[in-house]
Amino acid sequence: MKNYAQQLLRYPQMGISLDLSKLPLTDEYLKEMQPLIERAYGDIAALESGVIANPDENRMVGHYWLRNSAIAPTAELKAAIDGPLADLKAFAADVHSGKVCAPNGKPYSTCLVIGIGGSALGPELVADALPAQGLAMRFLDNTDPDGMYRVLETLPLTETLAVVISKSGGTPETRNGMVCAQNYFESKGVCFAKQAVAVTGVDSKLDRVAVAEGWVKRFPMEDWVGGRTSETSVVGLVPAALQGVDIDSLLKGAADMDACTRVADTDNNMSMKLALAWYAAGEGHGRKDMVVLPYKDSLVLFSKYLQQLIMESLGKELDLDGKTVHQGISVYGNKGSTDQHAYVQQLRDGINNFFVTFIEVRQSPADTVKVEGNFTAGDYLQGFLRGTRKALAESGRQSITISIPTVNAYTLGQLIALFERAVSFYASLIHINAYHQPGVQAGKLAANVFLKLLADAEAALSATPATAAEIAAKVGADEEDTYHALVHIAESGKAKWNLGACPCCDAFSL
Repeated sequence: MKNYAQQLLRYPQMGISLDLSKLPLTDEYLKEMQPLIERAYGDIAALESGVIANPDENRMVGHYWLRNSAIAPTAELKAAIDGPLADLKAFAADVHSGKVCAPNGKPYSTCLVIGIGGSALGPELVADALPAQGLAMRFLDNTDPDGMYRVLETLPLTETLAVVISKSGGTPETRNGMVCAQNYFESKGVCFAKQAVAVTGVDSKLDRVAVAEGWVKRFPMEDWVGGRTSETSVVGLVPAALQGVDIDSLLKGAADMDACTRVADTDNNMSMKLALAWYAAGEGHGRKDMVVLPYKDSLVLFSKYLQQLIMESLGKELDLDGKTVHQGISVYGNKGSTDQHAYVQQLRDGINNFFVTFIEVRQSPADTVKVEGNFTAGDYLQGFLRGTRKALAESGRQSITISIPTVNAYTLGQLIALFERAVSFYASLIHINAYHQPGVQAGKLAANVFLKLLADAEAALSATPATAAEIAAKVGADEEDTYHALVHIAESGKAKWNLGACPCCDAFSL
């Protein structure tokens, strides 16, 4: 009990606590880390003051200003936060009241969000975690045509408001989703533009399309907010407001957590302690994965949300000095107590290459039915959480437990802000830039090269069967890449594929 009490940090006014008793931070460790801790406090103070944090795009990183515009470094930035926030609240109110309605005069019942990565993960988390008091939420968050049409075919099209989210308007997955949605709406006799909203950069490709086609509304996406930290920006707030979420409460939860974790007082800074625990668990090199286990169905997408926030921010080849470090923390998760019947067996008895982040939700008002004796389903859920935590500790497996009273807009805002700042702190501790993503850009460039190869390979096909090697020689491309391009062309119904004894002998023709 003494160790638990010493390693527990509570914010009573917010109802949240952080328990590090199963991954303790000793006085010796904290003393050793003090120089890095001081650097991290300095780095985040500079970040919040408006320094250029993403040199690749020459931009600031200002997601902390979004929930407290008073700390924005300039009056112009404050206005850029306050104006769109008031506008989106008014727009959502008009949609809910029916003042802004579908072209057929009926109120909108459904919101279709079209985005990718941070433009979808945050809104999806909120939509799944909090009940819809306004529009029902649906998402196109990939360029998989089967997945898109599976969603599109379920929509009440004439009552669906589409929200397209893309900073540049050129992100392929979002553009593809928008084009497929447009095509589907039009094929059913519904004008997409008259039911579409754009959340995008000012004068972006998408912004110009929305103006030219007369879309219902446009909201300016902040240039200084990255996708993975955008849930408290227009990216997350427009869908949340349309869903009927109390966005003021969401923002207050984030702002209150920011205020508590902004202070350079490690004993009372939950985000710093979280970052230090990550550092200790992985020896400063991400040598252990993070397994996120929320014991609440409504937070099942939280691990997916944290995958992007943590892995895109921290997964870097080079540190700030240009030294090759290959940093990062791998994140995966499920939910309790589903985990009990999935992979807790390996966590308990298998390779010790992880630490667990349990998320406990203490209250469950609906938990009134006695399922066995005097015990409710919620009693069992708490039993599984405590039992799993203890069993892992007995096997030498480390864990962190974050506890909140309930899942609502306020506590969700807290969790988002808690992890956002922990990521910033951890990035400073390991001396990397959390706010650029060169690996993502590399993947996009490689995809463009493959798309060009698709076009070249198709153009090189004829009625005479040819192998991948022969086509590759014609177009001057890698043989294996050409083979995969030809298989895709054939499976798309645009070519014939004759199987040989092995892929080298396969032949393709028109």
